[in-house]
Amino acid sequence: MAPSANRHSGFSRKAQYSTFFAYLAAIVGALVGLGLLIVSISNAGAFADARAVANDAAAPGGNAVADARSGGQSVFASIAGYFRAGSQNARLARELAEAKTRLVEAEGIAEENERLKALLALNDSDRKPVTFTRMTASTASSTRRFATIGVGASNGVQVGMPVRSPLGLLGRVLEVGNASSLVLLVTDSQSVVPARRATDGVPAFVQGRGDGTVQIRLINLGINPLKKGDVFVTSGSGGLYRPNMAICMVTALTRDGAIARVLSDPAVTDYVAVEGVWNETAPPPLSEARQ
Repeated sequence: MAPSANRHSGFSRKAQYSTFFAYLAAIVGALVGLGLLIVSISNAGAFADARAVANDAAAPGGNAVADARSGGQSVFASIAGYFRAGSQNARLARELAEAKTRLVEAEGIAEENERLKALLALNDSDRKPVTFTRMTASTASSTRRFATIGVGASNGVQVGMPVRSPLGLLGRVLEVGNASSLVLLVTDSQSVVPARRATDGVPAFVQGRGDGTVQIRLINLGINPLKKGDVFVTSGSGGLYRPNMAICMVTALTRDGAIARVLSDPAVTDYVAVEGVWNETAPPPLSEARQ
């Protein structure tokens, strides 16, 4: 008859010895571990050498793992940097554009300050201007040369008052509204300003030519004493313009005078001053109709 498959271990002496030695090894291991635990608690440095040897043995493996981890991080960082490069370049380009914009704004503010300082220099004369304002518009290509300023009767402006920039005479007020005025520029063909050469007082009239330049007509005809580079200023004759306001500089000679360019260019003028009539008893200028 075949033996049963579920026989107890006691039926085999070999199985009994195996079970006995397994229990014995477990008990001995527990006792050894308990002893080591007691020794480590009572004397913490007892196993320092053993730990050092174990650490040295494990160091190569730890270094290899650390190198692999660093390499993996570098690879992932490179991949991430590649994908972020586009956005970073766009951000840098945007910051550069903003920096350029701020630089241009700073330069504009510096130029504005220079114009304001030059405008304040207009107050150096004994007679203070009636008002200061901006030139809001000017004629660029028409045969008639006018400009518009942003002050009018409400600011004390009257017909005939001279208008000047920091560089010199621009013209005179032709028409006055409540909050704006029309200025007849010295380059207009209907504008005639009594003038003299700044160096020696040679008398002349400065008349506009309607093309952005002026004609200098000498009062005393004869040998033309003018030369290129001569500067003409207002003479004060007629009582409308105060003396010594710069008007123009000679660029070409003619038989009875010269052609000159105005020093105060309306195209680049921002701030202007409106001055009172130099001689209050002077007759008002003839009003010109637009042609």
